[in-house]
Amino acid sequence: MTVGTESTERSTARGGAIVWVLLIGAVIAVSLGTYAKVHDPAGRPVLTLGFSSATPMKAWLTTVALVLAVGQLTTALWMWGRLPGAGSAPAWASLVHRWAGTAAFVVTLPVAFTCIWSLGFADTDARVLVHGIAGCAFYGAYASKMLGLRVRGLPGWTLPVLGSLVFAALVTLWLTASLWFFTRAGIPHV
Repeated sequence: MTVGTESTERSTARGGAIVWVLLIGAVIAVSLGTYAKVHDPAGRPVLTLGFSSATPMKAWLTTVALVLAVGQLTTALWMWGRLPGAGSAPAWASLVHRWAGTAAFVVTLPVAFTCIWSLGFADTDARVLVHGIAGCAFYGAYASKMLGLRVRGLPGWTLPVLGSLVFAALVTLWLTASLWFFTRAGIPHV
């Protein structure tokens, strides 16, 4: 086997791994959207976690998830030496990064459960449609990122791109639901 052949085989294996990681994420995203669309939504909140209704619960929990994700983005930039003027990241930054991501994901679960089970996948207007697609994309991208962490030999750009997709989907979710909710007059925000 020649050196060029080894390099080509490694490149092909990396490409195949990336495809599988993305394909599994896409299957998860499409499966969530399909289930949300075809099941008969409850039409009532399943849980409110002490809030006056499901809507403020979802808005506040998504806001908490976004704040945690901003913390995770900041620690990622710091660990990769991309945070201007911050110097090198201490060892604890990695731990904060992981736990912020885990907490952000966990905080989104009651929101997703409520959206999928109580409301289903709706396309009543552009905001609602974009929100539903972003929600499914968030979980698909998250799954791809978690799988990407476990696959050896992926190109260096893979995890930052997958993490950016997770972050972009969460920002889109916040903009299409939480921001919308917080800017409505006359709605109780707690």
